[in-house]
Amino acid sequence: MTIQWFPGHMHLTRKAIAERVKEIDVVIELLDARLPGSSANPMLAELTAGKPALKVLNKQDLADPERTAQWLAHYNAQPSTQALGLDASMAAPARLLVQACHTLAPTRGSMAKPMRVLICGIPNVGKSTLINTLKGKRAAKTGDEAGVTKLEQRIVLADGFYVFDTPGLLWPRIIVAKSGYNLAASGAIGRNAFDEQEVALELLDYLRAHYATALEARYALTGAAGCSDEQLLESIGRKRGALRAGARVDLQKAAELVIHDFRAGVIGRMTLETPEEFAQWLAHGQTLDAQRQVKKDAIALDRAIRFKKVPRPERREPSEPED
Repeated sequence: MTIQWFPGHMHLTRKAIAERVKEIDVVIELLDARLPGSSANPMLAELTAGKPALKVLNKQDLADPERTAQWLAHYNAQPSTQALGLDASMAAPARLLVQACHTLAPTRGSMAKPMRVLICGIPNVGKSTLINTLKGKRAAKTGDEAGVTKLEQRIVLADGFYVFDTPGLLWPRIIVAKSGYNLAASGAIGRNAFDEQEVALELLDYLRAHYATALEARYALTGAAGCSDEQLLESIGRKRGALRAGARVDLQKAAELVIHDFRAGVIGRMTLETPEEFAQWLAHGQTLDAQRQVKKDAIALDRAIRFKKVPRPERREPSEPED
């Protein structure tokens, strides 16, 4: 199953960003440090193409520090791009962001030529919380579920420095299946768009391969790496008391518990993808998407022929073999 979520207000957000970006000097894209590739919006990359970009890996205190370093190097190697890590414990994030924006657009930032910055990213990645931290007061609404911010907000961060905060934006079709699961696990996708048990099993499949020790420590397990995903989910449910009548494990409650623990960071600091892994997933997704488009075009052509909207292609007779 491929997870998809693109509610109606995101169409309006896409149009608003397309208009706003014409007068923007720097685009700050907040990424989830636990899934920096999956949380990078390809549609946003198209909308903001050609603009200097600051990639901010937010929630880095929840992510694997070694992998965060890999992702920062990955993004810093891209043209007209800077990347930095950020988390709620940092005392003066405004200074870092302002300095990075001035580096990317050195001629902007005065009263005559104010710096105009667009902050965007996927839902529930921490944009509004960051805005409030920058301002030192509650300038933007916050919440612990996707889709809290619905309208663009203009905020004066300092003299000659304007910030535009936009609602969280996903993209109409997620072609990387693994990204859909990672986004759901992180809280970027509305709960009605995915099955918690399926997401928890995918999450455990990755964690037992890369963070088995952390799983064992959190849930008092042994041999986590050698268990199947289903066995692991059942063991966690039994250990944490997610039980039905007759001492049967409530897999739904167990799945919700695992997802909650991952989001809260209580299992440990972990990142669900490396730059190399994501590149492989993306290439595979693009191949499948191209194959899907070929099938879709063939079906559309067949329908057009049957309804006589286009002429049927002439059949060629096989050529006679030469003597």
